[in-house]
Amino acid sequence: NRPRMECVKRVRKLPDGASRALDDFAPPLDRPSPSRAPPMNVLLVDDEALARRRLRRLLSDAPDVTVVAESGSGSAAIEALKMHRVDVVFCDIQMPGVDGFVVAESLQGPEAPLLVFVTAHDTHAIRAFETRALDYLLKPVRAERLALALDRAREALAARRSAAYARQ
Repeated sequence: NRPRMECVKRVRKLPDGASRALDDFAPPLDRPSPSRAPPMNVLLVDDEALARRRLRRLLSDAPDVTVVAESGSGSAAIEALKMHRVDVVFCDIQMPGVDGFVVAESLQGPEAPLLVFVTAHDTHAIRAFETRALDYLLKPVRAERLALALDRAREALAARRSAAYARQ
């Protein structure tokens, strides 16, 4: 048996300013971080104030997300959509009066906001995706699952921007 050799990495410190020059030639290989993504304007729609507050707190960890409005009902959400530029709507399904599916029907056209349903019930999932929902989150929302939904939204928005740029 030969003695096992430990592999040791030797790191040489570069002169000041060298790392910035290297960044110009070697861009990061991973996908862009959320902090470099264009801002994402979000509308929160839920008749439960506690659920909106929890989701707002979770979204505050994403540096590229701005909650531009909150609505406690579907009808208020439809009005908020007329007043704000919204990229993504996080919407509960079961609400008194105008429910989340009516809100979904109001999101029409190629520039319509993306829709993520946030609900306590998994029974609406098939219908939710038939309305072209981007994602479906179950309450209580977990941070990891929300991060995945935000990644999907970033990708969809980037694809939308690329398509719009290609049409110009």
